[in-house]
Order: sequence, then C-alpha cells, then structure tokens
Amino acid sequence: MNETIDFLLTHGYSVLFSFVLAEQLGLPVPSTPVLLAAGVLGGFGRLNLAIAWPLAVLASLIGDSVWFYLGKTRGMSILRLLCKISLEPESCVRKTKSAYSNQGARWLLFAKFVPGLNTLAPPMAGMFNVGPWTFIALDAAGAGLWAGAFMLAGWLFRDQMELIAALMAKLGFWLGAALIAALVLYIVWKYVKRVGVRRSLRIARITPFELKQRMDQGDSMTIIDLRNAFEWREGHIPGSLILSEDELDSNIPSLLEGDVILYCSCPNDVSSAGVAVRLKRKGVKSIRPLQGGFPNWMGLGLPVEVPQV
Repeated sequence: MNETIDFLLTHGYSVLFSFVLAEQLGLPVPSTPVLLAAGVLGGFGRLNLAIAWPLAVLASLIGDSVWFYLGKTRGMSILRLLCKISLEPESCVRKTKSAYSNQGARWLLFAKFVPGLNTLAPPMAGMFNVGPWTFIALDAAGAGLWAGAFMLAGWLFRDQMELIAALMAKLGFWLGAALIAALVLYIVWKYVKRVGVRRSLRIARITPFELKQRMDQGDSMTIIDLRNAFEWREGHIPGSLILSEDELDSNIPSLLEGDVILYCSCPNDVSSAGVAVRLKRKGVKSIRPLQGGFPNWMGLGLPVEVPQV
C-alpha cells in the first residue's frame, strides 16, 4: 500500500485511469489497491475524489465496451477464449449465465464485485443482445458502485491504512515472500481442483453428425436442451425438450428407458457432462452429452428450430 500511495502521489490520476483500464481489458493488473490508495489520498486531501472517481468509471466503461463489442460480434468464441485462461474455466460461463437468468441485465450492477463475473459480464451482455445504451447505463452504474465502494473504504479507514502500510514496509522481504507463496498455493489448489472436475466429468460424448444420423433414421431417444431461457431464442435442435437441470429430477422415471442426449453451450460441455454423470448415478443407463454442445451443432450447419416470436 505504501508503494501504491507513493506511486499515485507521483503520477496522479493517469495511474488510476491506466490501472483500471488495464484490469478491465483483462490484463493481470490489480486495480483494487489503487482504488483504495486513491481513497486514502482523498481522505488526506492529496487527491480530488470528484475527479478520481469519474476517471475510474470512464476507464472501466472503455474496457468493458471493448468486451461488449467483441461479445456482440464474436459471440461464444470470446467466452471460450476467456474461460481457457480462467482458473475455473468449467464454471465461469455457467456462473455468468446463471446471474443473467436470475437478474437479467441488472447483473451488470454487481458483476464487478463477484469473482469470475467481472470480465465475462460485458461480452455476455453483447452476446445476448443487451442494447448498447442499456449496457452503457448499467455498466457505468456498476463501475461507479465498485470504484466508489473501494475509494470510500480507503477514505474511511485512511488512518488504519497508513498503519498497515508502515507494518508492510517493516516486514519487507518476508511479507512479499509469504504473499507469493500464498498465490502459488492458491493457483496449485485451483489447478488440482480443475483436473479433478474434468476427471469426474469423463463420459462418452455423441458427435453432432452421429446424432443427426440417428435422428434421420428415426431412432427413439430423448434430446434435452440444458441452456438458459435467454439462449433458446437463437434456436434449438429439432425435437429437443427444453428443461432446466432442476426440472430433470422430476422427469427421471421417464428417462430410465431409452437413450438420452444432453446438450448445453458451456466450454467442455460441462453442464451436460455434469448432469449426465449425476443422472447415471440415479439409474439412467444410456445417456450421452453432445460433443461441442449447441454452438458446435449450429456451427456445422445442422438443422435448428427457431421459435416464432
């Protein structure tokens, strides 16, 4: 914190703007310490928060708008890219979709406070046709709450922050080594957890062309769409049932006989694979996720039913 405050005193508002913009663009640059330090300096009259706060909001909005545009023009490929570099790729898109389905576009107001939603929320908004002005209004409000909360915390606890900074300066090397060790352990733990999840979801997939062939042959099977309601508007595989994961439990008796095919739009088919494993444990014998999910099916030009509006 001491170094952050000194750096801010020297370079001022440009540092705050640059750090916030870099983090919102997805670079591994933490802006939270800078926001806290800005609040501390504002409390001591060394920084004008009436300028610093709007600058932070503007920087956040610029970075988020880039992701919003990419989500609108590139769609799922952008989310898959972001999830590949995430420590929790199996859950990041699912968490964002869950937040959207529960809150609608209002999730932009709190996304920055939730790990895993911060970077994903803007491209998700672009993907699912949130209007540009609606996005700008909600994202700016969310950025204002986020930046304001940390600046206010720094302002309120400025005296305690100074004591913490002095203590950190005394500990010096050992504090830095402890923080690095904690970060390494956290990354290792997340990686081990990620490998464990993937192992638990190992289950035979059915390819889109194999499914299409079976559909053409008139084979008896149940095809279940596990995506969220707002995704159904882009279409679904002909003949598929649209059921949430919760609704599946009440339909287990009807799934015990015959083949069941599940599909979603998550990276690594995580939702359909996870549900398949769970249903197998409950007695459903023949169940397979669709390889690549709905994005793969649609990308191969296979038939899609689009609901009439």
